[in-house]
Formats: sequence, C-alpha cells, structure tokens
Amino acid sequence: MTDATNQPGPVPSSLAVQSARTPGKIGIGLIAPAGFASDEAALERGLTRLAAMGCQVSLHTDQSERCERFGATDAQRLAHLHAVMRDPAVDIVLSTRGGYGISRLLPFIDWQLVAESGKLLVGHSDLTAFQMGLLAHTGSISFAGPMLTDDFGRAQLSDFTMQHFWQCLGTGRTMLHGAGGAPIAAPVKGVLWGGNLAMMTHLIGTPYLPKIVGGILFLEDINEHPFRVERMLLQLLHAGVLAQQSAIILGDFSGGRLVDFDNGYSMDSVITLLRSRIDIPIVTGLQFGHIADKVTLPVGANACLRSSAGGWELEISGYPFLNRPLPAEHVKGADTRAS
Repeated sequence: MTDATNQPGPVPSSLAVQSARTPGKIGIGLIAPAGFASDEAALERGLTRLAAMGCQVSLHTDQSERCERFGATDAQRLAHLHAVMRDPAVDIVLSTRGGYGISRLLPFIDWQLVAESGKLLVGHSDLTAFQMGLLAHTGSISFAGPMLTDDFGRAQLSDFTMQHFWQCLGTGRTMLHGAGGAPIAAPVKGVLWGGNLAMMTHLIGTPYLPKIVGGILFLEDINEHPFRVERMLLQLLHAGVLAQQSAIILGDFSGGRLVDFDNGYSMDSVITLLRSRIDIPIVTGLQFGHIADKVTLPVGANACLRSSAGGWELEISGYPFLNRPLPAEHVKGADTRAS
C-alpha cells in the first residue's frame, strides 16, 4: 500500500512556475509520469537532439526525485503532470519513458485541465492508460508515438520515426500503408483508438476504458509469448470490446519466445483463431509498438481503413496539430508507408 506521504496532493509552489516562451521555438514539456529514465546517456542525447531540432525543452521532471522504480513519488508525478498542462511555453508533452506507474495516478488526474490545455500529448506503452482515460473522460485526442529515451535518445536516431512524428503533429492528416491486408468490400470508418494490449486489458471494467462503438482498434505489445497475447485478446473479446469494433489493426508483437512445447503454435495461430471468432476485418503490419521505426497515431481521431489482398491503407484526419514551422530536415520526404 502506498504510504500517506506518497498520496497525490496539491501542486507544490516550485512547480507552479511557468516557462517563458522563446519566439519561433516549438515548446516541449518533458515529464516522467511512469518509470524513471535509467539510461542517462540516452536522456542527454534526447535533450540535445530536441534542441538541435529547434525545440525549447521545459523540464517538468527531476532525475533526483526518482522513487523506487518510478520517476518520482505518486504525488510528485501527478504534480508534474498538472504543472506541464499549465505551462504556456509548452506545445508538446513528451514522456521520458513508459514502464509502469500511470495506473497509480488515474483516479487523481484533472482530466478537464489536461483536455483544455491545448497540448499535444505523445507517448506509448504505459502511457496507453493515460490516453485511454483522457479519451474516456473528455473525448480528447492524444498521440501514440515516440518518447524521449526510447526514441529521441537512441544511439542511432530513426529518421523514419522522426519523419512520421513531425509529419503527423505538423498536419491534420496522416496516411499510412501496410502489408497484411485482408480484402474489405467497402471502406471502414471509425474512431482510431487503442495502444498497448496489456494496458487495454488492464482497464477493462474501469472508468478509464472508453466505450467506443464502431471504432478502428489498434494493438501492440512486447516480450509476450503468443499464448499470453491470445489470452489478452480473448479477454477483450469476452468483455464485448472487440465485437463492437469495425476493424482491428495489429502492430508489432515481437520479443515473445517460442519453445518446443508450442509445437507449431505461433502468432499466426493467434491471428487465425481471432479471425475465426469475430467477423470483422483484422489486418496486420502496422509499424507501431516497442520498435525503433514507428509511426505516430492520433488516438481518438477519425480514420478510414481500405484493404485488399495486396495491403491496406489507413487515412486519419480531424485531429489537432502544430500551427508553426517544423524542423525541415525531419519532415521533407517523410515516407508514410509502414512496411
């Protein structure tokens, strides 16, 4: 049980200080609402690269505050989250990393403050719980995309990830393509939502899982054996979530180790079973998840899926975006084809 000193409370006065905006700079507010950034070198690389891209970074986290496996105590992380929403110099809110910790904060988050802040909120993995809570409580759009140490701070920066990130956040329309298509007679339209599979199943039966009907659900996970992936998918199926969707798009599910006992059972077996249990389009090959080259997805935006035996196309529109010049070297020639 969390002790009383770790309970979320009022924002400390030291965190209520607002940053001064530098004209022409894209404001990045950095938080650590889940785990702490264990890779100091990656943290420094990420900060250096953001500065080189013409961004002004406001630190709403402090490495010295880390508590156990978390970026800080629950109270401090909640205060940081609320403070960055009040910072007028921040356009984009980035997390240092995922891990675990957002679930502790969900009952205490001021969802209206977040929704009315106008910030573009970006992250994935554990951040899925925050994005789903925001969508469930306010209908506001956020972005499933890169984080500081896992992406901006990689030893080898992914041009693919950067191009997709800035292209998505810099325009109100994203077009993606992928293999793994299944023929669909007519385009499928709906709200794009989802994220990390483990976090989605974790939220079943709580007020933080949106009640989306006719949506296009995207899912990914990492280091999960196929039978665990299947078990979580079946949990969503048995809970009635999957049957209410218009389509499912599966991203990356790498890292799960097969053993001799599997006797041919694999992720392909999981997908075959899922298709036999539910009569909606299920396509694969979305380049999103715990991988170096990932797309950025507006969670809660309108989407249209077209698919044939040769592949699929996903058009996403109607979401908030930056109304300012972007880092040209990371936008020019952005390839929106997810291989």
